[in-house]
Amino acid sequence: MIRIESVSKVYDTGKNKTVTALHDIKMEINDGEFISLLGPSGCGKTTTLMIIAGLIKATSGVIYFDGKNVNDVEPKDRNIGMVFQSYALYPHLSVRNNISFPLKQRKVPKKKRHQMAEETARILQIESMLHRKPTQLSGGQQQRVAMARALIKKPKILLLDEPMSNLDARLKLDVRDEIRSLQRKYDLTTIIVTHDQEEALAVSDRVALLDGGVIQQYDEPEVLFDRPANLFVANFMGSPPMNLFEGKLRAENGQILIDLYGFPYYMSRSDKSNLPSDSKTIRLGIRPDKIILCNPDDRNAMPLIVDLIEHLGSKILIKGIHKTHNGKSFVLRFLCPTYTKVKFGETIFCRFEEKDCHLFDISKNGERISV
Repeated sequence: MIRIESVSKVYDTGKNKTVTALHDIKMEINDGEFISLLGPSGCGKTTTLMIIAGLIKATSGVIYFDGKNVNDVEPKDRNIGMVFQSYALYPHLSVRNNISFPLKQRKVPKKKRHQMAEETARILQIESMLHRKPTQLSGGQQQRVAMARALIKKPKILLLDEPMSNLDARLKLDVRDEIRSLQRKYDLTTIIVTHDQEEALAVSDRVALLDGGVIQQYDEPEVLFDRPANLFVANFMGSPPMNLFEGKLRAENGQILIDLYGFPYYMSRSDKSNLPSDSKTIRLGIRPDKIILCNPDDRNAMPLIVDLIEHLGSKILIKGIHKTHNGKSFVLRFLCPTYTKVKFGETIFCRFEEKDCHLFDISKNGERISV
Protein backbone atom coordinates (compact mmCIF):
# COMPACT_ATOMS: atom_id res chain seq x y z
CA MET A 1 0.00 0.00 0.00
CA ILE A 2 1.10 3.55 -0.74
CA ARG A 3 0.11 6.19 1.79
CA ILE A 4 0.59 9.88 1.10
CA GLU A 5 0.36 11.77 4.37
CA SER A 6 -0.11 15.56 4.34
CA VAL A 7 2.36 16.15 1.49
CA SER A 8 3.01 19.73 0.39
CA LYS A 9 5.47 21.17 -2.11
CA VAL A 10 6.52 24.82 -2.05
CA TYR A 11 8.95 26.30 -4.59
CA ASP A 12 11.10 29.31 -3.81
CA THR A 13 10.89 31.66 -6.82
CA GLY A 14 13.32 34.23 -5.39
CA LYS A 15 12.87 37.71 -3.91
CA ASN A 16 11.12 36.19 -0.88
CA LYS A 17 8.34 34.78 -3.07
CA THR A 18 7.08 31.21 -3.12
CA VAL A 19 4.68 29.11 -5.18
CA THR A 20 2.72 26.27 -3.60
CA ALA A 21 2.50 23.39 -6.09
CA LEU A 22 0.86 20.95 -3.67
CA HIS A 23 -1.07 21.61 -0.49
CA ASP A 24 -1.68 18.95 2.16
CA ILE A 25 -2.19 15.98 -0.20
CA LYS A 26 -3.62 12.87 1.50
CA MET A 27 -4.15 9.59 -0.39
CA GLU A 28 -4.12 5.86 0.18
CA ILE A 29 -3.49 3.52 -2.77
CA ASN A 30 -4.13 -0.18 -2.30
CA ASP A 31 -1.91 -2.92 -3.69
CA GLY A 32 -2.82 -3.74 -7.30
CA GLU A 33 -4.99 -0.63 -7.67
CA PHE A 34 -5.01 1.54 -10.82
CA ILE A 35 -5.14 5.23 -9.86
CA SER A 36 -5.38 8.30 -12.09
CA LEU A 37 -4.08 11.73 -11.11
CA LEU A 38 -6.36 13.93 -13.20
CA GLY A 39 -6.65 17.67 -13.66
CA PRO A 40 -5.81 20.70 -15.79
CA SER A 41 -2.26 21.84 -16.54
CA GLY A 42 -0.46 23.15 -13.47
CA CYS A 43 -2.75 21.46 -10.96
CA GLY A 44 0.04 19.45 -9.29
CA LYS A 45 -0.53 15.95 -10.67
CA THR A 46 2.95 15.47 -12.16
CA THR A 47 4.55 16.93 -9.02
CA THR A 48 2.66 14.35 -6.97
CA LEU A 49 3.91 11.54 -9.22
CA MET A 50 7.50 12.78 -9.06
CA ILE A 51 7.38 12.94 -5.26
CA ILE A 52 6.10 9.33 -5.15
CA ALA A 53 8.96 8.37 -7.49
CA GLY A 54 11.50 10.20 -5.34
CA LEU A 55 12.56 12.51 -8.17
CA ILE A 56 11.27 15.54 -6.22
CA LYS A 57 11.52 16.04 -2.47
CA ALA A 58 8.38 17.10 -0.63
CA THR A 59 8.56 20.29 1.42
CA SER A 60 6.53 18.60 4.15
CA GLY A 61 4.64 15.36 4.68
CA VAL A 62 5.57 11.69 4.36
CA ILE A 63 5.32 9.00 1.66
CA TYR A 64 4.90 5.44 2.95
CA PHE A 65 5.38 2.21 0.94
CA ASP A 66 3.88 -0.70 2.91
CA GLY A 67 4.19 1.30 6.12
CA LYS A 68 7.83 2.31 5.52
CA ASN A 69 8.80 5.98 5.28
CA VAL A 70 10.53 6.34 1.88
CA ASN A 71 11.15 10.08 1.96
CA ASP A 72 14.91 9.53 2.01
CA VAL A 73 14.97 6.40 -0.18
CA GLU A 74 16.60 6.92 -3.58
CA PRO A 75 14.40 6.42 -6.68
CA LYS A 76 16.47 3.40 -7.79
CA ASP A 77 15.73 1.71 -4.46
CA ARG A 78 11.95 2.26 -4.46
CA ASN A 79 11.18 -0.72 -6.77
CA ILE A 80 9.26 1.41 -9.25
CA GLY A 81 9.00 1.42 -13.03
CA MET A 82 8.33 4.72 -14.77
CA VAL A 83 7.18 5.68 -18.26
CA PHE A 84 7.59 9.33 -19.22
CA GLN A 85 5.55 11.43 -21.65
CA SER A 86 8.56 11.70 -24.00
CA TYR A 87 9.37 7.95 -23.57
CA ALA A 88 13.03 9.02 -22.90
CA LEU A 89 14.53 6.29 -25.10
CA TYR A 90 18.23 6.29 -25.97
CA PRO A 91 18.38 7.00 -29.73
CA HIS A 92 21.80 5.36 -30.22
CA LEU A 93 20.76 2.07 -28.60
CA SER A 94 18.74 -0.74 -30.16
CA VAL A 95 15.30 -1.61 -28.82
CA ARG A 96 16.87 -4.65 -27.12
CA ASN A 97 19.45 -2.52 -25.33
CA ASN A 98 16.89 0.17 -24.44
CA ILE A 99 14.67 -2.41 -22.78
CA SER A 100 17.51 -4.14 -20.95
CA PHE A 101 19.27 -0.92 -19.85
CA PRO A 102 17.87 -0.96 -16.25
CA LEU A 103 19.28 -4.49 -15.83
CA LYS A 104 22.68 -3.33 -17.09
CA GLN A 105 22.69 -0.72 -14.31
CA ARG A 106 22.05 -3.57 -11.86
CA LYS A 107 25.07 -5.50 -13.23
CA VAL A 108 22.91 -8.33 -14.61
CA PRO A 109 24.97 -10.45 -17.05
CA LYS A 110 24.50 -9.56 -20.71
CA LYS A 111 23.07 -12.93 -21.75
CA LYS A 112 20.52 -12.90 -18.93
CA ARG A 113 19.37 -9.33 -19.53
CA HIS A 114 18.96 -9.90 -23.29
CA GLN A 115 16.93 -13.01 -22.57
CA MET A 116 14.68 -11.04 -20.22
CA ALA A 117 14.39 -8.25 -22.82
CA GLU A 118 13.17 -10.76 -25.39
CA GLU A 119 10.62 -12.21 -22.96
CA THR A 120 9.27 -8.76 -22.08
CA ALA A 121 9.21 -7.68 -25.74
CA ARG A 122 7.18 -10.79 -26.58
CA ILE A 123 4.51 -9.81 -24.06
CA LEU A 124 4.24 -6.37 -25.67
CA GLN A 125 4.38 -7.83 -29.20
CA ILE A 126 7.54 -5.97 -30.24
CA GLU A 127 9.93 -8.94 -30.38
CA SER A 128 10.42 -8.43 -34.14
CA MET A 129 11.74 -4.91 -33.51
CA LEU A 130 14.52 -5.69 -31.05
CA HIS A 131 17.24 -4.88 -33.59
CA ARG A 132 15.81 -1.49 -34.57
CA LYS A 133 16.64 1.97 -33.23
CA PRO A 134 13.92 4.15 -31.65
CA THR A 135 13.95 6.52 -34.65
CA GLN A 136 12.79 3.62 -36.82
CA LEU A 137 9.64 3.10 -34.74
CA SER A 138 6.21 4.70 -34.70
CA GLY A 139 4.94 6.57 -31.66
CA GLY A 140 2.92 3.57 -30.50
CA GLN A 141 5.91 1.25 -30.89
CA GLN A 142 8.15 3.62 -28.93
CA GLN A 143 5.54 3.71 -26.21
CA ARG A 144 5.64 -0.08 -25.99
CA VAL A 145 9.43 -0.04 -25.74
CA ALA A 146 9.20 2.43 -22.85
CA MET A 147 6.62 0.16 -21.17
CA ALA A 148 8.87 -2.87 -21.67
CA ARG A 149 11.82 -1.02 -20.13
CA ALA A 150 9.70 -0.18 -17.09
CA LEU A 151 8.33 -3.73 -16.74
CA ILE A 152 11.62 -5.62 -17.16
CA LYS A 153 12.64 -4.61 -13.64
CA LYS A 154 9.53 -6.40 -12.33
CA PRO A 155 8.55 -3.34 -10.31
CA LYS A 156 5.96 -3.36 -7.57
CA ILE A 157 4.76 0.10 -8.58
CA LEU A 158 4.30 1.43 -12.13
CA LEU A 159 4.22 5.21 -12.64
CA LEU A 160 2.98 6.64 -15.95
CA ASP A 161 3.41 10.33 -16.80
CA GLU A 162 0.93 11.08 -19.62
CA PRO A 163 2.24 8.14 -21.69
CA MET A 164 -0.46 8.47 -24.37
CA SER A 165 -0.44 12.22 -24.98
CA ASN A 166 1.65 11.90 -28.17
CA LEU A 167 -0.55 9.23 -29.77
CA ASP A 168 -3.44 9.66 -32.19
CA ALA A 169 -6.99 8.95 -31.02
CA ARG A 170 -7.26 5.43 -32.43
CA LEU A 171 -3.87 4.31 -31.14
CA LYS A 172 -4.70 5.73 -27.71
CA LEU A 173 -7.57 3.25 -27.40
CA ASP A 174 -5.32 0.29 -28.26
CA VAL A 175 -2.50 1.38 -25.94
CA ARG A 176 -4.96 2.18 -23.15
CA ASP A 177 -6.39 -1.35 -23.32
CA GLU A 178 -2.89 -2.79 -23.40
CA ILE A 179 -1.76 -0.88 -20.31
CA ARG A 180 -4.83 -1.97 -18.36
CA SER A 181 -4.33 -5.58 -19.47
CA LEU A 182 -0.67 -5.57 -18.39
CA GLN A 183 -1.53 -3.96 -15.09
CA ARG A 184 -4.01 -6.72 -14.31
CA LYS A 185 -1.68 -9.46 -15.58
CA TYR A 186 1.14 -8.40 -13.24
CA ASP A 187 -1.15 -7.11 -10.47
CA LEU A 188 0.82 -3.86 -10.50
CA THR A 189 -0.01 -0.89 -8.32
CA THR A 190 -0.26 1.71 -11.08
CA ILE A 191 -0.53 5.51 -11.00
CA ILE A 192 -1.09 7.44 -14.22
CA VAL A 193 -0.96 11.20 -14.72
CA THR A 194 -3.40 12.46 -17.33
CA HIS A 195 -5.43 15.54 -18.28
CA ASP A 196 -7.78 13.34 -20.36
CA GLN A 197 -10.89 12.58 -18.30
CA GLU A 198 -12.08 9.89 -20.74
CA GLU A 199 -8.77 8.10 -20.30
CA ALA A 200 -8.99 8.37 -16.50
CA LEU A 201 -12.58 7.13 -16.35
CA ALA A 202 -11.82 4.19 -18.66
CA VAL A 203 -8.82 2.67 -16.90
CA SER A 204 -8.99 3.66 -13.23
CA ASP A 205 -10.22 1.97 -10.10
CA ARG A 206 -10.17 5.42 -8.49
CA VAL A 207 -9.46 8.95 -9.69
CA ALA A 208 -7.86 11.83 -7.76
CA LEU A 209 -8.99 15.08 -9.37
CA LEU A 210 -6.66 17.99 -8.52
CA ASP A 211 -6.91 21.74 -8.95
CA GLY A 212 -4.57 24.38 -7.57
CA GLY A 213 -2.45 21.75 -5.82
CA VAL A 214 -5.43 20.42 -3.84
CA ILE A 215 -7.32 17.14 -4.28
CA GLN A 216 -10.88 18.19 -5.03
CA GLN A 217 -12.27 14.64 -4.97
CA TYR A 218 -10.76 11.16 -4.73
CA ASP A 219 -13.18 8.39 -5.54
CA GLU A 220 -14.36 5.80 -8.04
CA PRO A 221 -14.89 7.19 -11.57
CA GLU A 222 -18.68 6.80 -11.48
CA VAL A 223 -18.88 8.71 -8.17
CA LEU A 224 -16.93 11.67 -9.57
CA PHE A 225 -19.26 11.74 -12.55
CA ASP A 226 -22.59 11.07 -10.79
CA ARG A 227 -21.95 12.80 -7.44
CA PRO A 228 -19.37 15.58 -7.91
CA ALA A 229 -18.22 16.99 -4.59
CA ASN A 230 -18.12 20.60 -5.76
CA LEU A 231 -18.51 22.94 -8.72
CA PHE A 232 -14.99 22.35 -10.01
CA VAL A 233 -15.51 18.59 -10.22
CA ALA A 234 -18.95 19.05 -11.78
CA ASN A 235 -17.61 21.41 -14.43
CA PHE A 236 -14.45 19.42 -15.18
CA MET A 237 -16.01 15.97 -15.51
CA GLY A 238 -18.05 15.25 -18.60
CA SER A 239 -17.95 16.07 -22.30
CA PRO A 240 -19.98 18.03 -23.21
CA PRO A 241 -19.68 19.61 -19.76
CA MET A 242 -22.47 19.87 -17.23
CA ASN A 243 -24.93 22.75 -17.65
CA LEU A 244 -24.65 25.06 -14.62
CA PHE A 245 -27.16 27.81 -13.77
CA GLU A 246 -27.25 30.31 -10.96
CA GLY A 247 -30.49 30.35 -9.03
CA LYS A 248 -32.21 31.08 -5.74
CA LEU A 249 -33.18 28.11 -3.57
CA ARG A 250 -36.12 28.50 -1.21
CA ALA A 251 -39.08 26.64 0.26
CA GLU A 252 -42.57 27.30 -1.07
CA ASN A 253 -45.70 25.44 0.09
CA GLY A 254 -43.68 22.50 1.40
CA GLN A 255 -41.72 22.14 -1.82
CA ILE A 256 -38.28 23.25 -2.90
CA LEU A 257 -38.33 25.99 -5.52
CA ILE A 258 -35.31 27.05 -7.55
CA ASP A 259 -35.69 30.40 -9.27
CA LEU A 260 -33.50 30.31 -12.41
CA TYR A 261 -33.46 33.94 -13.55
CA GLY A 262 -37.24 34.04 -13.24
CA PHE A 263 -37.93 30.49 -14.47
CA PRO A 264 -39.43 28.53 -11.55
CA TYR A 265 -38.19 24.95 -11.18
CA TYR A 266 -40.07 22.92 -8.54
CA MET A 267 -38.58 19.94 -6.75
CA SER A 268 -40.76 17.52 -4.79
CA ARG A 269 -38.15 16.09 -2.43
CA SER A 270 -39.87 14.31 0.47
CA ASP A 271 -37.23 15.13 3.10
CA LYS A 272 -38.74 18.25 4.66
CA SER A 273 -35.92 18.53 7.22
CA ASN A 274 -33.64 19.95 4.53
CA LEU A 275 -35.99 22.68 3.36
CA PRO A 276 -34.09 26.01 3.50
CA SER A 277 -35.41 28.64 5.89
CA ASP A 278 -34.11 31.53 3.78
CA SER A 279 -33.45 32.11 0.11
CA LYS A 280 -29.98 30.81 -0.81
CA THR A 281 -27.95 31.49 -3.95
CA ILE A 282 -26.96 28.18 -5.51
CA ARG A 283 -25.88 26.61 -8.77
CA LEU A 284 -28.05 23.96 -10.36
CA GLY A 285 -26.26 21.47 -12.58
CA ILE A 286 -27.68 19.06 -15.14
CA ARG A 287 -25.75 16.86 -17.55
CA PRO A 288 -26.50 17.18 -21.29
CA ASP A 289 -27.58 13.54 -21.56
CA LYS A 290 -30.18 13.96 -18.78
CA ILE A 291 -32.24 16.59 -20.61
CA ILE A 292 -35.14 15.46 -22.81
CA LEU A 293 -37.51 17.14 -25.24
CA CYS A 294 -41.10 17.40 -23.98
CA ASN A 295 -44.52 18.95 -24.57
CA PRO A 296 -45.18 22.58 -23.57
CA ASP A 297 -47.68 21.51 -20.89
CA ASP A 298 -45.28 19.12 -19.12
CA ARG A 299 -44.34 20.03 -15.53
CA ASN A 300 -41.22 22.21 -15.48
CA ALA A 301 -41.21 22.43 -19.31
CA MET A 302 -38.60 24.99 -20.32
CA PRO A 303 -38.93 26.85 -23.65
CA LEU A 304 -35.73 27.16 -25.70
CA ILE A 305 -34.82 28.83 -28.95
CA VAL A 306 -32.54 26.54 -30.98
CA ASP A 307 -29.27 28.41 -31.53
CA LEU A 308 -26.89 25.65 -32.68
CA ILE A 309 -27.09 22.05 -33.90
CA GLU A 310 -23.96 19.88 -33.95
CA HIS A 311 -23.87 16.34 -35.34
CA LEU A 312 -21.57 14.19 -33.18
CA GLY A 313 -22.03 10.87 -34.97
CA SER A 314 -24.18 8.83 -32.56
CA LYS A 315 -25.83 11.93 -31.05
CA ILE A 316 -26.88 15.49 -31.86
CA LEU A 317 -25.78 18.32 -29.57
CA ILE A 318 -28.35 21.10 -29.39
CA LYS A 319 -27.62 24.52 -27.93
CA GLY A 320 -30.80 26.29 -26.84
CA ILE A 321 -31.32 29.73 -25.34
CA HIS A 322 -33.94 30.29 -22.66
CA LYS A 323 -35.22 33.85 -22.35
CA THR A 324 -36.81 34.58 -18.98
CA HIS A 325 -39.64 36.96 -18.12
CA ASN A 326 -37.23 39.41 -16.46
CA GLY A 327 -35.23 39.91 -19.64
CA LYS A 328 -32.32 37.61 -18.76
CA SER A 329 -31.32 34.47 -20.62
CA PHE A 330 -29.17 31.40 -20.22
CA VAL A 331 -27.85 28.65 -22.47
CA LEU A 332 -28.67 24.97 -22.23
CA ARG A 333 -26.77 22.26 -24.13
CA PHE A 334 -28.19 18.79 -24.41
CA LEU A 335 -27.82 15.58 -26.41
CA CYS A 336 -30.53 14.02 -28.56
CA PRO A 337 -30.77 10.92 -30.78
CA THR A 338 -29.71 11.45 -34.41
CA TYR A 339 -33.28 11.07 -35.63
CA THR A 340 -34.41 14.16 -33.67
CA LYS A 341 -35.84 16.79 -36.02
CA VAL A 342 -35.17 20.35 -34.93
CA LYS A 343 -34.45 23.52 -36.89
CA PHE A 344 -32.32 26.54 -36.19
CA GLY A 345 -34.39 29.36 -34.69
CA GLU A 346 -37.44 27.29 -33.72
CA THR A 347 -38.83 27.13 -30.18
CA ILE A 348 -38.70 23.72 -28.48
CA PHE A 349 -39.43 22.56 -24.93
CA CYS A 350 -37.31 20.42 -22.66
CA ARG A 351 -37.33 19.18 -19.09
CA PHE A 352 -35.09 17.31 -16.66
CA GLU A 353 -35.84 15.10 -13.70
CA GLU A 354 -34.99 16.30 -10.22
CA LYS A 355 -33.14 13.03 -9.49
CA ASP A 356 -30.65 14.12 -12.17
CA CYS A 357 -30.13 17.62 -10.71
CA HIS A 358 -26.99 18.60 -8.83
CA LEU A 359 -27.08 21.54 -6.41
CA PHE A 360 -24.01 23.48 -5.23
CA ASP A 361 -23.66 26.11 -2.52
CA ILE A 362 -21.82 29.17 -3.87
CA SER A 363 -21.27 30.51 -0.34
CA LYS A 364 -19.31 27.36 0.63
CA ASN A 365 -16.76 27.18 -2.19
CA GLY A 366 -19.24 25.46 -4.47
CA GLU A 367 -19.77 22.44 -2.19
CA ARG A 368 -22.48 19.95 -3.10
CA ILE A 369 -25.86 20.45 -1.43
CA SER A 370 -28.06 17.52 -0.36
CA VAL A 371 -31.77 18.33 -0.28
